[in-house]
Amino acid sequence: MTPAQLSRTVLHTVRRAVEDDELCVTVPERVKVRTPPRPGCGDYATNVALQLAGDRNDPSGDPLRIAEILRRRLVRTPGIARVDIAHPGFLNITLDATSHGHLVDTVLAQGRAYGHGDGMAGERVRFAAGTADGDIRTALVANVVRGLVTVCGGRTADDGPGGEVLTVRAAGVPVDELLIRLGPDAARWALLRPAAHDLPDLDPGRLLSQREANPLFRVRYAHARARAVLRNAHDLEVEAQPDGAVYDHPAETALLALLGDFPRTIEAAARHRAPDRLARHLVATADAFFRFHDTCPPLPRGEQKPLAVHRSRTALAEAAGTVLANGLHLLGISAPEHL
Repeated sequence: MTPAQLSRTVLHTVRRAVEDDELCVTVPERVKVRTPPRPGCGDYATNVALQLAGDRNDPSGDPLRIAEILRRRLVRTPGIARVDIAHPGFLNITLDATSHGHLVDTVLAQGRAYGHGDGMAGERVRFAAGTADGDIRTALVANVVRGLVTVCGGRTADDGPGGEVLTVRAAGVPVDELLIRLGPDAARWALLRPAAHDLPDLDPGRLLSQREANPLFRVRYAHARARAVLRNAHDLEVEAQPDGAVYDHPAETALLALLGDFPRTIEAAARHRAPDRLARHLVATADAFFRFHDTCPPLPRGEQKPLAVHRSRTALAEAAGTVLANGLHLLGISAPEHL
């Protein structure tokens, strides 16, 4: 179950509770679910009960009462293993272990299209005249945001009067000099990873270093490692197989949470004109992939024979590589097979 599917499930649960007169609230247009900020709080969390408690149609306005009504209904939903209530009314949702296999299957089935959606359908984004011709960083952010809006179902228009003004701290370096100093991939990363108000770090010693201290290297290396897993799996005749897989190790579920949150991150980056959100998500995904790879070996070792767990972990590695590649491509950065 992806976050988008879970969001629709929670929204449907609210609607059914209203139809059955358990709740007297206006059904919202959408419900947000997010990865909890701390471990031990389920796979996803939603503040929908707090949102509904502010509805003037609800006589009590008690978010804990609303949360309990929704909790009782959600725990009966296939794919949801547990729902806990956290003060002052958050719902922490733990998915059934087999639901994670469905997420991996979704990522692999959609491939390059995973992360695309229709959350911005009907919306049109137009930047002010001159945005594309201004400082290189502003122009680059505008270009990447256009792409993010498009994959979220929105539309973009050519620059014109009355368009949106992007506020981005200038790089202060001519584009030709930047490309000579860093090359296209590192230059893009340097300009896109910091938040718009932060000054970009343009130090070649840090951006071109092939060490763990370099976030861009970690992201691209994680993708290369994921692809290496597939090549080695082919040699060992281990077929990636998420169907029926049970992912219950903390390193697996942590990685899955980030893979599932990828589409929401893209939409948030588009709406807030903030490609840095996507860049930070890729760094977190890469770090989670390395923890998974080291803790839960995807492939058999030594004389060990291939098992079902190796097929499922190989599928998870492939899904992680897909997300990393998709995110890098949206930023205009290459995702090499080898590093």
